[in-house]
Amino acid sequence: MAQNEPLLSLHGIVKTFSGVKALDGIDLSVRPGECLGLCGENGAGKSTLMKIVSAVYPHGTWDGEIRWDGAPLHASSVRDTERAGIVIIHQELMLVPELSVAENIFLGNEITLPGGRMNYAAMHQRADALLRELGIEGINVAQPVMNFGGGHRQLIEIAKALNKQARLLILDEPSSSLTAAETRILLDIVRDLKRRGVACIYISHKLEEVEAVCDTVTVIRDGRHVETASLAAMPPSRIVALMVGREITNLFPREPHEIGEIVLEARNVTCFDVTNPRRKRVDDLSFHIRRGEILGVAGLVGSGRTELMQAVFGAYPGTCRASVAVDGRPIAVRSPGDAIRAGIGMVPEDRKAHGIVPDLGVGHNITLAVLRRFVKHGAIDAAAELDTIHKSMKQLSVRAAHPFLPIANLSGGNQQKAVLTRVLLTEPKVLILDEPTRGVDVGAKFEIYKLIFALAKQGMAIIVVSSELPEVLGLSDRVLVMGEGELRGNFANDGLTQEAILTAAIEPARRAAAVAHPNETAPA
Repeated sequence: MAQNEPLLSLHGIVKTFSGVKALDGIDLSVRPGECLGLCGENGAGKSTLMKIVSAVYPHGTWDGEIRWDGAPLHASSVRDTERAGIVIIHQELMLVPELSVAENIFLGNEITLPGGRMNYAAMHQRADALLRELGIEGINVAQPVMNFGGGHRQLIEIAKALNKQARLLILDEPSSSLTAAETRILLDIVRDLKRRGVACIYISHKLEEVEAVCDTVTVIRDGRHVETASLAAMPPSRIVALMVGREITNLFPREPHEIGEIVLEARNVTCFDVTNPRRKRVDDLSFHIRRGEILGVAGLVGSGRTELMQAVFGAYPGTCRASVAVDGRPIAVRSPGDAIRAGIGMVPEDRKAHGIVPDLGVGHNITLAVLRRFVKHGAIDAAAELDTIHKSMKQLSVRAAHPFLPIANLSGGNQQKAVLTRVLLTEPKVLILDEPTRGVDVGAKFEIYKLIFALAKQGMAIIVVSSELPEVLGLSDRVLVMGEGELRGNFANDGLTQEAILTAAIEPARRAAAVAHPNETAPA
């Protein structure tokens, strides 16, 4: 086909769920060697549209037309689209944790010996080669995927897609679990694929990534096409305004808030690795947070940030020890229930594994932690529960066709807002937010940031764990920096820079101490 002819074109795509239109007449096209950026708020319909393209929603379950390589495409399964050369990497990874890295990469496309036996030697060799293309060294492809962190799992998913010889690669929030270095590798891969003539559709809320690799940008809002233009005609401010229907001039709407006495103190927190108990993921670390304070926690992947928060919340899956006090009163935190009763709430890093019950309705996910509140005479007061659900969903603009829709049907960002809504219903004194805006669009980020500042103004102590340094600096009053399970810096956020945080995260504690802010030192 001619290079300037679309490889994929969509015409008038309509998709309905329970009588509600999720997509309403979407048109879209992408050419060989072109990278199309697809932007929109959470719930705008981006993932739904790509599930139609990849036949997760097969032909006949939607209206409109898809043309592939100039001919109508009537795919009835993902296998059909993959045979055609359309491969999607979903926002929620589709790996089997118990299978090895190589087995996941070749799942459904195994290399076999005569007689049908698996040719593991060939698969291991090819898997090693694919990972080297991605710039990853030192992964044992015979090990189960469950032994690797989120960033590595994302790159394994990309290797799996590359192994399918894609002509069109759809990447749905591909960098949500990646470090800055891993994201650079990913963007280089996309550029290389474009040079080879592979078409890409890149879905991301990180507009700097869209700027880095995309040639064209399409914005959709509320299931409708808003605008398509070249990247040159779509600066980030224009994309944001089209996405949310208004301009956002200051992403971090700071409000003055008073910082009071210490509300939470955690001392001598130590977490042992789940698979290797001789290794410490957190090593004798102590910290505190004051009433009304926003405490940022930064560090590279593997620094122990999440494990530290899990230990304080009673959710660490391995062996750990910690001395925790709330309002000066020691508490025994053996489970999340103990933490919640003591006034600690947590939004976990991995919402799919630890934050939601997928088949349960959105509303019931929200009220799950406070069901006792609605019990009357031994039964749930359904009317009172539903009233709370409606008010809570409105507070954070959780978008769902109705409150009883399974939460798994919502976009990742709306799932995240539902989890945050549930935690707030427990009325915590201390709120732990681990990667609170991962996979969340710009408009929703702004709303979450406004809520964080409002809660701090009301006196809630808030811990924000984030891989996004601009987010840490934009929100925090004080920043803890971790590295290899140790506390490497405790900085007042007064002229603090990303460079200072990275220096502390990378260098040994004794050198980082030399750049620590003189007004705030790490607790003993």
